[in-house]
Amino acid sequence: MPARLHQLLAGVQVPAFVEGRAFDVLASNRLAVALSPRLQPGYNRLRSLLLDPEEQAFHQDWTRATEGFIAALRKSIGDDIDNPRFVELVGELALSSERFRTLWARHDVRSLEGGTTTVNHPVVGELRLHRDKLPVDDLLLVLYYADQGSESDEKLRLLASMAQTTPTRTRVGSQTAEGNSRLEPQ
Repeated sequence: MPARLHQLLAGVQVPAFVEGRAFDVLASNRLAVALSPRLQPGYNRLRSLLLDPEEQAFHQDWTRATEGFIAALRKSIGDDIDNPRFVELVGELALSSERFRTLWARHDVRSLEGGTTTVNHPVVGELRLHRDKLPVDDLLLVLYYADQGSESDEKLRLLASMAQTTPTRTRVGSQTAEGNSRLEPQ
């Protein structure tokens, strides 16, 4: 991942992270992790969405979110059907999630665009956030932000102040500080 993205993540004042084609979180800022602990390197967003009860509760419209993510995974895979990461992820989710099997069988294909979403944060409550996805090389920079001056904006500011006092683990890409390659959360 380009070093400039790490610098950008450190400088933006909204939740931001970088993800790969299979929805693996490769880098994130403190505010993204304060928004959701599953937005830190080593997590896979689709895996979390389907298998983690806390992530399911986080998304106000979980049903729609799963439809979008699974259709976007098909688009991301495209003709790259032998890519080991895609084979591993699809295999794991096919074995672990009835929801994945049902939606995968529909063969929906579309991009997962930006837009507006509502999430249920366990500390600050409901947040209405805009999401933009900006392509950088073969990666996506994802930014979440609220309307300026809104209640959600105030709650994001509270999260930002809480994130300043929360220690974070040092990770680079999918490498832990100890150097173990992982795509699973620790």
